[in-house]
Amino acid sequence: MSAFVCARHFLSGCAAFALTLWLAPVSLADEPVDVELVLAVDVSLSMSPEELEIQRHGYAAALTHDNVLQAIADGAHGKIAVTYVEWAGTTWQRVIVPWTVIASRTDAERVVAQLSAQPPNSARRTSISGALEFGNDLFAESGYQGTKRVIDISGDGPNNQGAPVNLTRDGLIKQGIVINGLPLMTRGGFSGAYDVNNLDRYYSDCVIGGPGAFMIPVNDWTQFPEAIRRKLVLELAGPASPQWAAEEAAHPPVVLAQDRPATDCLVGEKMWRNRSWMFDSR
Repeated sequence: MSAFVCARHFLSGCAAFALTLWLAPVSLADEPVDVELVLAVDVSLSMSPEELEIQRHGYAAALTHDNVLQAIADGAHGKIAVTYVEWAGTTWQRVIVPWTVIASRTDAERVVAQLSAQPPNSARRTSISGALEFGNDLFAESGYQGTKRVIDISGDGPNNQGAPVNLTRDGLIKQGIVINGLPLMTRGGFSGAYDVNNLDRYYSDCVIGGPGAFMIPVNDWTQFPEAIRRKLVLELAGPASPQWAAEEAAHPPVVLAQDRPATDCLVGEKMWRNRSWMFDSR
């Protein structure tokens, strides 16, 4: 076969390949959204069944709140992608709502329906670092391209299993991921054995991070629904927006990430190790 014939076949193949690409549907990976948001919710055994239900209902109410829907609509693309995950120990993470676009109230109500389909389960231990790593993996398979990627993590105690949470946090920040927190300082549930004083400071120093990262402490379960709503509005609207200013003026304080942490980020692991040794020595 002559060189001319080979070249002609090569060009024909290229043209056919180009036509195939042109006719192929656009991949979901190319679909832009304003925020890719992982809602990571603690379901460790320190949470009672009633508290687990309060969390579910709080997120459901927030996702369909007018202020949250307005914050979504005001974005450049007018839509976000969200997934809801419940977590406990290092290897215990469950996707309750897979990646879903919210661009309207109907979309939000669809997410709430999935969220309410089955009752929450709980499991042993508290691995914030495991939840963060799982959230990072979810971004890789989201199918969306967000202007911002956020893990919104709530919990009622410090990390006591898995990698050191501050090191995991730092690794995610380097990838451009923002981590916001909702420390639950309610002292409820089945056991307070692994509670720490100033959980809000622990979250500020060891958990949250990235550009504009913040956390909102919850001191009583009655505050939870409003805290979730505020948190979503602030995450979606951003600190430069009028909505952020309005929320701050009406409901202070929002605590921003600290530059010079003073908290022992291994306090949870040490408490677990010490208490386990005391129990085993009996």
